[in-house]
Amino acid sequence: MVSDSEILCVGEVLWDALPAGLFLGGAPFNVACHLRAAGWRVTMVSRVGDDRLGEEVSRRVPWYGVGVDLLQVDPQLPTGFVRATLDDAGNAEYEILEPAAWDAIAVDDELVRRAEAARAIVYGTVAQRGPTTRATIEQLWQSDALMVFDANLRPPYDARDVVERSLRHADVVKVTERELGRLVQWFGLPVGLRDSAAAVAERFDCETVCVTRGRSGAALWRQGQWTEEPGYEVEVRDTVGAGDAFLALLLAGLLDGADDRVTLRHANLIGAYVATQLGAVPLDQPSAVAPPMPAGRRR
Repeated sequence: MVSDSEILCVGEVLWDALPAGLFLGGAPFNVACHLRAAGWRVTMVSRVGDDRLGEEVSRRVPWYGVGVDLLQVDPQLPTGFVRATLDDAGNAEYEILEPAAWDAIAVDDELVRRAEAARAIVYGTVAQRGPTTRATIEQLWQSDALMVFDANLRPPYDARDVVERSLRHADVVKVTERELGRLVQWFGLPVGLRDSAAAVAERFDCETVCVTRGRSGAALWRQGQWTEEPGYEVEVRDTVGAGDAFLALLLAGLLDGADDRVTLRHANLIGAYVATQLGAVPLDQPSAVAPPMPAGRRR
């Protein structure tokens, strides 16, 4: 059963050009798809161009059960497009083309109303590269919804001031271990995984900080408690969207009030599963149930 509580995922929806073909993507969209598969009602807040790729976005997003009534169409800017290359280990490097329609996500009365009633709002850094979308996200911070910040630091769209403002308005922060190192350098925080995460929570007044570590699993600082959970050894095809899938199951567990260790275990499993597949949302029946978990070996 799908929850009646709505989650808004705000930011880029785009096409990933991978060696295997074009895949619908964008970090907030990927999170939205996996949240929906986990049973939550999710709406994508983004903007596409008045072009063929934009038409395909509008046509395909509902396949995943994700709401599109807050998806805007820009009369001039093109639909977002990313060129991705994979190394031998399946790790991706991205060339995010600009400008794109999602640089111009506008705020209106309906979006504000929905934000005020939302259970959670998911946002990141990349979508804030332009002033229009950045201003929209900043206005949504006035909502009482749970604010979920996925740092997703991708140069050159990783300005320190944008990250700092985003952290100050977040209730839940998800960073990779490398991104946590950036925060330590920027803000003079203590080193060490646990101490660094705790310092982020204290410095920016957020109750939950999650650090992903790839094959090594993930760790969670939540309300003063520290939990670590190992990862899974799987055969990686590409890592595109694995962190987004992780975030979706992390958020689902937090909202459901699940045990922290169980939440991390489920999030690690879905992240590992996505890494074994091509593209960020490899669901055969995306609007129905979550995919089978990988038979990988625990580290």
